[in-house]
Amino acid sequence: MVTFWLTLNALLFAAVTGYAIYVFYQAVFRRYLYLRLGRPTNFRARRGGDQGEFWSQVFGQKKLLKDRKSGLMHIVVFYGFIVLQFGAIDLIVKGVSRGGHLPLPAYELFGWFQEFTALAILIAMGYAAYRRYIEKLPRLKKGWKPGIVVIFIYALMVSVLLSLGFERVWMGLEFSCYAPVSSAIAAVFTWLPEAVAEAVFYVFWWLHLLILLSFLVYIPQSKHFHLITAPINIWLRRREPHGKLQSLDLEDEEAESFGVGCIEDFTQKQMLDFYACVECGRCTSVCPAASTGKTLSPMHLITKLRDHLTEKGAAVTGKSPWVPANVFGSDGVHAVAAGVASAAPDWGRASGITDIRPTLDWQKAAWQPAAQGKAVTELELIGDVMTEDEIWACTTCRNCEDQCPVGNEHVDKIVDLRRHLVLMQGSVPAEGQRAMQNIERQGNPWGISRSDRAAWTGELEGIPVPTVKDNPSFEYLYFVGSMGSYDLRSRKVTRAFVRLLHEAGVNFAILGNEERNSGDTPRRMGNEFLFQQLCHENIATFQRYGVRKIVTACPHTFNTLKNEYPEFGLEGVEVLHHTQLLEQLIREGRLKPTHQVNERVTYHDSCYLGRYNGVYDAPREVLRAVPGVELVEMNRSRENGMCCGAGGGLMWMEETDGKRINLARTEQALEVGPSMISSACPYCLTMLEDGTKLKEVESQVKARDIAEILALSVFGEQAADPVPA
Repeated sequence: MVTFWLTLNALLFAAVTGYAIYVFYQAVFRRYLYLRLGRPTNFRARRGGDQGEFWSQVFGQKKLLKDRKSGLMHIVVFYGFIVLQFGAIDLIVKGVSRGGHLPLPAYELFGWFQEFTALAILIAMGYAAYRRYIEKLPRLKKGWKPGIVVIFIYALMVSVLLSLGFERVWMGLEFSCYAPVSSAIAAVFTWLPEAVAEAVFYVFWWLHLLILLSFLVYIPQSKHFHLITAPINIWLRRREPHGKLQSLDLEDEEAESFGVGCIEDFTQKQMLDFYACVECGRCTSVCPAASTGKTLSPMHLITKLRDHLTEKGAAVTGKSPWVPANVFGSDGVHAVAAGVASAAPDWGRASGITDIRPTLDWQKAAWQPAAQGKAVTELELIGDVMTEDEIWACTTCRNCEDQCPVGNEHVDKIVDLRRHLVLMQGSVPAEGQRAMQNIERQGNPWGISRSDRAAWTGELEGIPVPTVKDNPSFEYLYFVGSMGSYDLRSRKVTRAFVRLLHEAGVNFAILGNEERNSGDTPRRMGNEFLFQQLCHENIATFQRYGVRKIVTACPHTFNTLKNEYPEFGLEGVEVLHHTQLLEQLIREGRLKPTHQVNERVTYHDSCYLGRYNGVYDAPREVLRAVPGVELVEMNRSRENGMCCGAGGGLMWMEETDGKRINLARTEQALEVGPSMISSACPYCLTMLEDGTKLKEVESQVKARDIAEILALSVFGEQAADPVPA
């Protein structure tokens, strides 16, 4: 009888486990088929790379620990499940062999560690439920779906402990310090007969097995697919500089369209991002657009594209993503509800300097089953899945990517959508269209004459500003940029920097009227054609004059020249930001800040200088070198600094929804009580100065570039900038 029962139990175990593994395989394979609909990716070129970064992100949970509380909670669950997989195998052996166990060394110690881990996971999941449903952290989705996983994990842990407890009753084992929880459970049920205890053990043994296998089947059909896809996604992460966008082959005569106009236009790696998303909301919680009442939410960008890919993939391949179909999901098709799409998030319910709740509410209301009878193949990616307002709300600051624990890249997807809008549909907000037309015609966003690009040099009496023709033996080419050449406020920074270069004896020159716009604005707005035209023109000019070192005061220009121009032929050229050169000149003793600048200064990190290029310390070192400066950090600084709102072409467009991003960032700066807000970017300086005006504190709190502050210390307040702007 015992042999029959063991044989039957083993056969049932094999049948149930085999079926679950088959269903799991089907769910994974069908999503793999959907990924294959995308444009091919050279995965071989993306493999491996920096092994330390991979291990630190996957097993060190580096990104998750940016939020220390939830990071620690996740580490407990992550490593707990690794430990408990051995415990699950051990428990299976016990049930199949009727009392045996894995032949592990120090087995009793393993048992103690297993019970300790189960308790730790129960506590961690309790905290996870608390954060989601009681503390109600805005970035975390509520509802029944996230609750399923909490129930799954709780049921797994409880069934493990109860199985171990009733095993002790069945086997008549004494209390053991190596099994404190199961011993305590056994102590309560010592009165059960051996046969009953064995039967109860097998009830919980089967319960544990069924829950475990159900979870296995559920994983690829939910956000928990990230357990498989996230490590792969991180392994295949970007190897190029963060600031480099993928170029378009505009000479490809076989290309039917440019940019992304349908889900199949995304690359297979971009689609892998969709399935790696864990829906933690970290990206949305730091997004300047989502934080100030715009429609864009980076998390929903990914999840909506994922849902659309899954639904369209099922229609194209004829393979339902839901296995078994009568248990998971439905054949419904989602789209942005027409009535909601035209409305803005309700900023009236917001509280605090920033608040993501209005945007989350809008997204929840907008993403609904499509109108009855509308097939997924009839939906437009731009319009029915992603609205144009969402696409144009992005400042390309990359804070979302910096926070993402699974290596998702959001910005390139938005730029690809913009490329389709601009190059294929000619759809651009009016202000942005005007700026790009002016850049195309006159080389600057205002449409001011090309011949006035070097007019600012006449404002520096007694200080020569040679062109490359005047000084062919120059060491540094100072690429002034459109802001530094034309914008009246930014020209103050240009003058201050030139005076510092002259004081330090730097051999420099400018291109003068031969300089063109760097192309950053057109590229981030999706006009790849105009970018490549400007890029080739500038590179030809650099090569004609033998440029080997470039310095610029604009982080956007710095990033474009440093990271994107090399693909188009700029080789052997060192590109520096002006704060890097100024810090070097101070260190070498060529600039000596001697005058007191008695100011309480907070520094705003430019996204394109910091997150894109890792330049955080040089500007701060310059400020620390200035006597009298008290440097204070904002709550959101360095890697987590909030965008000023001007990136991605938004410098040239008006914000109509919610709160102005620059106002929110100015309020964050004012929290630390500065007398001066410093920056190292002409866009940021403009936005922050406008922010102080909106707050009506411009007379008490000044906005200054790093070069201007240093000039105050080197030359004295009266001599720092004698020419009024």
